[in-house]
Amino acid sequence: MNTSEQHRLDQPALDLVRDAFAALNKHDIDRCTELMTEDFAINIAGMPFQMRGRDAWRQNTDYLRTAFPDFQARIDDIFASGDRVAVRLTMRGTHQGEFRGIPATGRQVEYSSIELYRVADGRLAEEWIASDMETLMGQLGASEGTVTASEA
Repeated sequence: MNTSEQHRLDQPALDLVRDAFAALNKHDIDRCTELMTEDFAINIAGMPFQMRGRDAWRQNTDYLRTAFPDFQARIDDIFASGDRVAVRLTMRGTHQGEFRGIPATGRQVEYSSIELYRVADGRLAEEWIASDMETLMGQLGASEGTVTASEA
């Protein structure tokens, strides 16, 4: 398979992930969940269990949006291979609500996240998230060592 054929095969998956982040940045959570399979799987680095389903994703996103109502995710790098899409993101927002036990500080935060998505039948089927929680928590004023692996 040549490069142009591979690009043609990867483009729908790339477009799907870009569409999902565009909807997230517009706070269009319904659109985001429309792009997912019913049993969408959520894998977060440091979390000892996998979450499943659109409702679980919505709850996580609502929690994040409550803490950072102006949250935005900028795609810095994105590439696809087969049914996988890898994304390097910069996350930004203002801490206006409780997050992991830290009351609102009003601070602007910026941190990075590396995320991998699996696509099945034209929808997002699974995500793996590895966010730089140490940087985020430090910006919120958490002391060094406050965040444990199980909390990240």
